[in-house]
Amino acid sequence: MSLLMTLEPPPSLTDRAVAQLRRDILAARLAPGETVSEGAIAAHLELGKAPVRAALARLAEEGLVTAVPRRGWMVSLVTIRDIHEVFDLRLMLEPEAARRAAGRVDAQMLARLDAVCAEGYDCSDEESAMCFLAANKAFHVAIADLAGNGRLARQLDRLLDESTRMLVLGLRPRDRTGEMAHEHHALVEALALGRAEDAGRIMHEQVSASRQMVLAALTAPDARTVL
Repeated sequence: MSLLMTLEPPPSLTDRAVAQLRRDILAARLAPGETVSEGAIAAHLELGKAPVRAALARLAEEGLVTAVPRRGWMVSLVTIRDIHEVFDLRLMLEPEAARRAAGRVDAQMLARLDAVCAEGYDCSDEESAMCFLAANKAFHVAIADLAGNGRLARQLDRLLDESTRMLVLGLRPRDRTGEMAHEHHALVEALALGRAEDAGRIMHEQVSASRQMVLAALTAPDARTVL
């Protein structure tokens, strides 16, 4: 097989725009409720309007932006209803994924999950928090993969993107590194020992704690991101 055949094709201009805009939205660099124009985004990303327009249309399908007639595009708000709907779905899916994954963790996978657990963040450093949340998402998606249901893993991957934006806003007031690492280690232990019910219970507790953290942060008197 030639070297050319083994190389991955470069991302399209639209894919590049989608990836950058998604990062900016999830990190709240593009704040909920902010209005943006195709021209401004194209200039910022140094791309043409066509790939930017296609990228925004794709992000609209994901619920991250909304078209506003004669104004451009608005970054979707984070509402109390959104928070409850996203975390309700996580509570329906993730404890069951953890139960199914119990006993299916090999040494290599266990090491991978432990490495994710060790990730921390500085709540005053945006990039640090985003790296931590990327690791946290990888941890949860890995458990869904271990459950052996590809569709479940793909659905959770998208759902976790939605909750990442909420967690970014919720993590700002304080550092939860120690708490979340402890929760992850307890879950890894239950998975490794095949304790399915314990794994499901710990996952339920962890997702519930994340929801409460987000709600507490975003309903504080000085919060301006929730309607």
